[in-house]
Amino acid sequence: MTKKILTSDQRDALQEVTNIAMGQAGASLAQVLGEFVQLSVPQINVIELEEINQALAMLVGATTVVSAVRQAFTGALRGEAVAIFDQEGCIELAELMGYEKELTPKAEQELMLDVANVLIGACIKGITKLLQTDITFSPPSVMAKNMPIGQLMHPSTMEWKLALVTEVNFALEKGRFTCHLTQFWPESSIVSLAEALDKFIESF
Repeated sequence: MTKKILTSDQRDALQEVTNIAMGQAGASLAQVLGEFVQLSVPQINVIELEEINQALAMLVGATTVVSAVRQAFTGALRGEAVAIFDQEGCIELAELMGYEKELTPKAEQELMLDVANVLIGACIKGITKLLQTDITFSPPSVMAKNMPIGQLMHPSTMEWKLALVTEVNFALEKGRFTCHLTQFWPESSIVSLAEALDKFIESF
């Protein structure tokens, strides 16, 4: 069930802020890879905890095998970002980043952490800068490797029951690499987010 928890103006502002921040993240990734990066239009949904894997499967593809990196952030706004990688694109990504040897599990993990750090850092920092709030990051960690998307999230480990979810797909203009960057804003953070969006709207 999807609930309306933002006004239409707040939702439009969040989409604009997310679009700007994701563009900055895409530019950062393009600089690292030396390739043009395409971005999808940000999707914004409100999801209940028991629906999370189903919702991700709809975004990524129900039969997709993925690897993922998660990173939490705290402060005036609190939440978690998850970078979901299409497994087939990891080999291509390694080539673009100069990995000349066989892609070992350790090297693949380092690769995902490096790319996730670039995307998550640029995106979340971009959003919080536009909303004039301060946050701190926890260290990123690999949460899954070669796992069906429908098994990615474990509701029993989550501390929220309802979350605002924003998602953008990054893909290379020429290549197979894709990454879905998903942000979860739990119910405890949504009021603060709405207030920050109101201030953003009033600044124009």
